[in-house]
Amino acid sequence: MNIDKITQGIPDSEFIRGKVPMTKEEVRTVAVSKLDLREDSRVLDIGAGTGSVSIECARLLKKGHVYALEKNSEAVSLIKQNSEKFGIGNITVIEGTAPESLGEAGEFDRLFIGGSSGNLDTILDWARENVKADGKVVVTSVTLNTLSAAWDYFRNNNIEYDIVQVAVTNCEKIKHIAMFKAQNPVYVITADLKKAR
Repeated sequence: MNIDKITQGIPDSEFIRGKVPMTKEEVRTVAVSKLDLREDSRVLDIGAGTGSVSIECARLLKKGHVYALEKNSEAVSLIKQNSEKFGIGNITVIEGTAPESLGEAGEFDRLFIGGSSGNLDTILDWARENVKADGKVVVTSVTLNTLSAAWDYFRNNNIEYDIVQVAVTNCEKIKHIAMFKAQNPVYVITADLKKAR
């Protein structure tokens, strides 16, 4: 892959994967777009997995920095390997859970939540104090549980939100035929935590 490419959408096959979950290319492109990054954004990626979202963000930040929080030690290793593979120097990897492991991390401009380990409400409470007033929060969900939890939280706290469903179907070639194979639909929830509806 050409590491000088500046558009989003690194092919999934370019990432070192292991058995760690990863936000797929098309969903990642939508999620990063919804973050509405600035060149100096300070971004937090919670549940960073292989680091695919962190790396996509870091490549777009000329002056900014990404903090990738991940509790799985195999995934932490993969984030470091992928950062090195893509020549990314503006990612700090934090091993642990949110929000306990964030300590005195300070304020962030953007927050991506790819995995919450069932602690979404606690993380969003923390985010309301630590994401700047003009910041964005993006949550991705493959389960109705997380979607419902995010929807309830934003609605009950009068927070502006937007939900889109991304359903991707890829063409798969098998010998001399081609057929389409659907991925699981993913919900992308975007919120302005400090703005009341």
